[in-house]
Amino acid sequence: MLFVNTRPKLRAEKLNQCLKSEGYDVIDYPLLELVESPYSDELVKLYRQLAQTQVIVVVSPTAAEIGLRYLHRSGIELQQLEHIQWIAVGKGTADYLAQYQLNAQVPAVETSEGMLQLELFEHRSDLNRIAFWRGEGGRQFMMQHLQAQGVEVLNFVLYSRHCPVEAVQNLPILSAQILAEQEKVWVLISSEASWLNWLKLLKALPLLCHQCCYMVLGERLFHILMTYKIQQDAYYSICCVDDLQPNTVLAQLKRNEGRL
Repeated sequence: MLFVNTRPKLRAEKLNQCLKSEGYDVIDYPLLELVESPYSDELVKLYRQLAQTQVIVVVSPTAAEIGLRYLHRSGIELQQLEHIQWIAVGKGTADYLAQYQLNAQVPAVETSEGMLQLELFEHRSDLNRIAFWRGEGGRQFMMQHLQAQGVEVLNFVLYSRHCPVEAVQNLPILSAQILAEQEKVWVLISSEASWLNWLKLLKALPLLCHQCCYMVLGERLFHILMTYKIQQDAYYSICCVDDLQPNTVLAQLKRNEGRL
């Protein structure tokens, strides 16, 4: 069985190794690359307000790495932020923060909806300011939801996300591999941005897009792909996972094959 991992390279490695050890053919085909944002005057202003923030949401290991590096550059010490609750999207992000003795809550579902189900957001009535360390275009739903409730959002855009040039260059090779595959081809889609890049790449190859099966992260992304499927009268399969830990993805693949 062929599995196409579309996550950024560094985030894909553990899953790739796990699946290969179980006998799956894995293609590393990132649909997003992350480009660091410059340390701008806007970020300087945001860091000056950080000590008055109650919660910091860190959406990825990349956001953690850049955010902490820029925190040091701003002259703020971690001791000044001891009162703040940290939230990490995904275990990898939490592990990175833990290197700096930062204990972060991790939502069971690694999505905006999953974060909003944390007790912190459901029951804390005094929440009035929250910071997001994120990439351009990410976590819009959650930020808009909190702003609608009157919470001030400090929006730290620490990197931008682009479709890699290599994805365009390698599309003919990927297309040939998918068409030659006799079994199901599973494509991992972990964000709406990745899905939109995938659709753009395969715009001239709709049958190829419909031939694949898709494993998506979270219910919101599941509904996005389901809506597109109905609108386009497509016939692809979709399944949903709550996190991207290798064991979770492997177990779902085995369920799809009827091996569990």
